[in-house]
Amino acid sequence: MLTRVPLRAAIGVVTTLLASSLAMTARADDASPWQRDGHSAVRLLAGSRSGAVLLGGIAFQIQPGWKTYWRTPGDSGVPPRFDFSKSDNVEAVTIMWPAPLKFDDGAGGHSIGYHDQIVLPLRIVAKAADKPVTLRAEINYAVCEKLCIPVEASAELGFNSVASTEDANLRAALDTVPKPANIGDPNPLTIRDIKRDGARNVVVDVVAPESSKVNLYVEGPTPDWSLPIPAPVEHSPPGVKRFSFELDGLPPGAKLDGAALKFTLVGPEKSYEFNTNLE
Repeated sequence: MLTRVPLRAAIGVVTTLLASSLAMTARADDASPWQRDGHSAVRLLAGSRSGAVLLGGIAFQIQPGWKTYWRTPGDSGVPPRFDFSKSDNVEAVTIMWPAPLKFDDGAGGHSIGYHDQIVLPLRIVAKAADKPVTLRAEINYAVCEKLCIPVEASAELGFNSVASTEDANLRAALDTVPKPANIGDPNPLTIRDIKRDGARNVVVDVVAPESSKVNLYVEGPTPDWSLPIPAPVEHSPPGVKRFSFELDGLPPGAKLDGAALKFTLVGPEKSYEFNTNLE
């Protein structure tokens, strides 16, 4: 039996299906396909397109029991490397790093990084705000359990959506990035003082809630500085959590006096970054 469908109803069905298909395409275009290896996966995320400055992200999925590394890997590990030079209509890309975790590295030291899932937010500046933007990334990182495995991946993503389905994920990732702060700021979690103790030792006094667990990381002015992770001092003065570290791991010819150091102070709920010059 042949059933006749009124033309107006048929057009309505086709229109609904087309709209649904376009919505699915837009949703898919907000993230590139996952690039998978045996223990992890990585892809790009696109935020809403508005003006010359765009928000994007690099999303990682890490197999349970494995980890990947922060921009400074700690006593062992491999920092990730990203190349965006093949992108279209992109002036600059700034990677924003969520507060990392500290892991035992199995050799008596500690590494710094992430496990499970992590999104690194990206601040992308377009060369021309009114032209299409395509982000292309060459991504090199390592995933580690007892041994480290290098991973190379390539991803590509256009920024097209007026309202991206990834906006909420990207805003949540931004909330985990340590906020800029100044030494001595009157926050519940802050660095009170940094001072030299002899020629090669640095002492950092941190103010934090009494029962909270905090970690402190330090970086030099260039990536070839490999400063150790500051260690908690067993008997700290009243009201502070004291950390110390040796000025080791410097590149040849590095000058200590006036060197620009970056400290990342990570608490259970808040994290901050402090910049100072070594005196």
